[in-house]
Amino acid sequence: MLAALDPSAIRRWSTATLAALETYRQEIDDLNVFPVPDGDTGTNLALTVRAATAALGAAWPPDTAGCLAVLARGAVLGARGSSGVILSQILRGVAAACPAESEVDGARIAAGLSRGAELAYAAVAAPVEGTILSVARAAADAAGGLAAGGAGLAAVVEGAATEAARALARTPSQLEVLARAGVVDAGGRGLLVVLDALAAVVTGRVLAAREPQRAARPQQLLETARETGSSEFGYEVQYLLQAEDAAVTRLRVDLAGLGDSLVVVGAGDGQWNVHVHVNDVGAALEAGVEAGRPFRITVTRFADQRDRPPAVATTPPAGGVAIVAVAPGEGLAELFESEGARVVRGGAGQPGPSTAELLAVIGGSGADRVVIVPNSGDLLAVAGAAAAEARAGGRQVSVVPSRSPVQGLAAVAVHDPGRRFDDDVIAMTEAAAATRHAAVTVAVREALTMAGRCAAGDVLGLVESEVVLVGESVTGVSRELVDRLLVTGGELVTVIIGADAPEGLAAVLGRHVLATHPEVEVVVYPGGQPIYPVLLGVE
Repeated sequence: MLAALDPSAIRRWSTATLAALETYRQEIDDLNVFPVPDGDTGTNLALTVRAATAALGAAWPPDTAGCLAVLARGAVLGARGSSGVILSQILRGVAAACPAESEVDGARIAAGLSRGAELAYAAVAAPVEGTILSVARAAADAAGGLAAGGAGLAAVVEGAATEAARALARTPSQLEVLARAGVVDAGGRGLLVVLDALAAVVTGRVLAAREPQRAARPQQLLETARETGSSEFGYEVQYLLQAEDAAVTRLRVDLAGLGDSLVVVGAGDGQWNVHVHVNDVGAALEAGVEAGRPFRITVTRFADQRDRPPAVATTPPAGGVAIVAVAPGEGLAELFESEGARVVRGGAGQPGPSTAELLAVIGGSGADRVVIVPNSGDLLAVAGAAAAEARAGGRQVSVVPSRSPVQGLAAVAVHDPGRRFDDDVIAMTEAAAATRHAAVTVAVREALTMAGRCAAGDVLGLVESEVVLVGESVTGVSRELVDRLLVTGGELVTVIIGADAPEGLAAVLGRHVLATHPEVEVVVYPGGQPIYPVLLGVE
């Protein structure tokens, strides 16, 4: 029996929790009864803990406080669904209560559970009792009372788990929808699994399995279950966001006006995890773009298991769909036009289009539904402003947050005008997000970069807009960038040759990929873009 947690115990807790959540995942998924379907609380919690466990395994901090901090950060960045985000906040609270060199005993865990419950409530825009929040607070209160009376670690964690089970049993009396279905809250059941795993690690005992927490229900209830939220909203949007605190404050207001089940939590270093249920996927993504840099975007359509949301049109308006793409070179313009897009020239060292110019193209398209593909991080705010103006005029307009032409090409490649508009925007956004992008350019002045100091005339290699290489030749840096992009795998390398590329570069890169990654396909396009001799993408 442990008197205090050490790094080994934290790792055992993490792996035991993951194993238990995998065991109970289907049971927890089946508990979802909120009146819109996704039925995935168990899955979301398991994926969240898997990300946290992977982060801990990759870092191996030598001290207990460091392990808790890494575990919490991994959970925040890997959180799935509102339940995963809330669990990440509970872990953040535990980490915050255990500073470096402190003994993680019963008092520390009690303080951590209390802080975690506070963070969890604060993260949810509209907290509801009878959910994982109620279970977290009950566990924290019980742990605090035991610690105040001098109880040790084992008594504190067992007491927290016991009270969590009691609070879970009370959830049907707190939430009518649970009572009607004859079940307890799914998120609360997942938190009980986490606490049971901690108690097992501390006591060294294998705890008795909890009885299944669901009653027989009509099939229609099983088909109208989701983790949280109301039936008015048909999509779950979640993304990580790099943004300043002030921008996130505004983002919360914007997203609250678009939907429900809003949870926004910070991981430190300006990184945030954003979760919301909406009908207008494009507006939710644009709000993130206006706040900062969204990435790891996921969109889930609840409508696969229920009637489609009334706010989304089910028949195409007469005006059809148009794609408006920004292209920085004639070759790129021709590529986008060949895909049926209306092209606006600009970007990549040239003046980008203004909001008014984008609005003019949107209006001239004659389409009632428009997707803007900006192809530059610098143009995301302009594209978002144009979309907002066009929506105010009665059009349905969304922005695919493409930060490079290679992401834009991936997006338009999956465009299907026969799909429902929101489904098409989701598919295009996912295709763009799945494309890792890089670029080669030449420094015009001396500077200090993430890859070290560079001088005017040095060749710079950028991945996801960050300088990662400083070299002497466009060809050499391009080869190394391709290798870096393919470290994490890939099936297709897209090479866009710019106006200032050295002769024969396309052939050199093609031979290099064939020699080093023969299973990978390479496609080369003449882009004609200035400033960047080479643009690269890997899918």
